[in-house]
Amino acid sequence: MSSDRFASTPSAETRASTPAQRPSAPTRLPGDRRPRHAIDRMIRVDQAGEYGAVRIYEGQIAVLGSRSANAGVLRHMRDQEREHLAAFNRLMRDRRVRPTAMTPVWHVMGFALGAGTALLGERAAMACTVAVEEAIDGHYLTQAEQLGDDEADLRDTLLRFRDEELEHRDIGLRNGAEQAPAYPLLSSVIKGGTRLAIWVSERV
Repeated sequence: MSSDRFASTPSAETRASTPAQRPSAPTRLPGDRRPRHAIDRMIRVDQAGEYGAVRIYEGQIAVLGSRSANAGVLRHMRDQEREHLAAFNRLMRDRRVRPTAMTPVWHVMGFALGAGTALLGERAAMACTVAVEEAIDGHYLTQAEQLGDDEADLRDTLLRFRDEELEHRDIGLRNGAEQAPAYPLLSSVIKGGTRLAIWVSERV
């Protein structure tokens, strides 16, 4: 047996010192089926968001009351948010998705945000609507783009609700949102709070 054969065969010591090569993780393609836990997180955070939206409008209506020139508009938007909430409540029940543990917090903070902005005036209340809906617009669109044909119904629901949230944004803009006191600061703070609430509700 020639010495060349032994020279070409790696020793046990050499093999042990060479790191094992792991197969690369498969890349997920658009439209691939998402894991169950990812869909659960979507439904959980969206239910929490719609619950918070209902509470915001309830806070605004409680302060502004029926005397407001925008009372009918506020009730219209609240009623649409209630429909969204009812849809996500059904999805949670049907798919056995647990609600976020933050629900009691959003119950209080949503109402407080609505009442607080209404106390600043009707334009500030509309500025709140615009800021929240602009944050939700991107959130729903991102979710819809992640869903494949196996979740076509959920994807269509998200896109339909997104259209209605954009309608709310446009209503706010038509009713003087950008003329609210310190509008850029108010909008930035509310958007930041909305994105934080989304992040927390997905995980808690």
